[in-house]
Amino acid sequence: MDAHHLTLTSRKRKISQNDFPLNDLNQDLLERVLSWLPTSSFLRLTSVCKRWKSVAHSAAFMLACSQVPSRRPWFFMLPSGSTTPHPIVFDSAEGNWKKLNNPNQIRATPVAAAGGLLCFLRPDGGFTVTNPVTASCRHIDPPSPAAESMLAIAMAAEGKHFKLVLVSGELPILKFREYSSVTSQWGEEASLIRNGVEAEANGCTPYFLTKCGNVVTTHIQRSASKQYSSVLIGGEILYFLSSGGTVVGCDLKKKSFFEYPRLLPVLSEYSIDLVEVGGRMCVVLLSEFLETASLRVWGWDEVGKCWEQTAAMPPWMSHGLYGKKADVNCAGGGGKVLVCVNSGEICRYVMCDLGENEWEELPQCSVDGRRREFVSAFSFEPRIEVD
Repeated sequence: MDAHHLTLTSRKRKISQNDFPLNDLNQDLLERVLSWLPTSSFLRLTSVCKRWKSVAHSAAFMLACSQVPSRRPWFFMLPSGSTTPHPIVFDSAEGNWKKLNNPNQIRATPVAAAGGLLCFLRPDGGFTVTNPVTASCRHIDPPSPAAESMLAIAMAAEGKHFKLVLVSGELPILKFREYSSVTSQWGEEASLIRNGVEAEANGCTPYFLTKCGNVVTTHIQRSASKQYSSVLIGGEILYFLSSGGTVVGCDLKKKSFFEYPRLLPVLSEYSIDLVEVGGRMCVVLLSEFLETASLRVWGWDEVGKCWEQTAAMPPWMSHGLYGKKADVNCAGGGGKVLVCVNSGEICRYVMCDLGENEWEELPQCSVDGRRREFVSAFSFEPRIEVD
């Protein structure tokens, strides 16, 4: 399926502008109606007439957009090769690929997303936060002193305000600090203390899969874009994967952390990633057992203090992953999880609706006649009012 341009030129029509029913609405009501349209639909409609195009610059329209509780997410795709001038997104509302017309001039690595914003880590250690739809940017200086041994970078956003959270150190000595867009300053670095018993090591070395299909030991291997990937719930609880493959939860308010039990024995071969869905942390796990592969989603049961299965890919879909030594990188948004499955042999994208346990394989993406492959994604809400 060919990727669509974000802003589309409408076909010439012989219908008079007066024949459009929305033209009979007064300006305030028109702006409220248009604010509820999916972002792609609104951007297409701005080419219908000058009146509708002018709405995009109206302060009242921007306010109306900000009052829409949520929007179906877009997934900002990260290519397996070099970056391109025009990034690709998957629009979950329309179920298709789109090419952002706003040139991507950010020479940095995407590391986090929240609300309608994406966060990029620059080579100098600073950050750039941008709205992918409007291309508006905000540059953030590196923290001073610079964080050493960075483990996780997360972002929380509410409207145009956001905060960044950096976790650094090496288990069990962890520290964190926050940046607030309200004050435009980094806070003081604070230590995290262990809460609970250390995860059992069993005297064994964990094994993990790499994208190239090799089995590696000691440390989990992650793509560059997911190196600092983490999940931030409610702006207070941050989850990330340790180098040993365990899930670590950090309570930023209580300044403590907890290392969760392993999902699989340490000698198992598997690929793992974390996502946030509906305000809950979930683990996506690809494993092989008895000559078949399984892809499952797990959540932590706080009452029973154990992992519980939330969803599972149908066997007829997951069996094709057996023996492929694939890596999974995921993004969650709007009750769904986008799973990018990559190896030297395959490249697939699967969307899972956790509420219904429905799995759908997405079509391959073709841009300018060339097939594009992606290794991971970040989920954000397409909000034109956020700058």
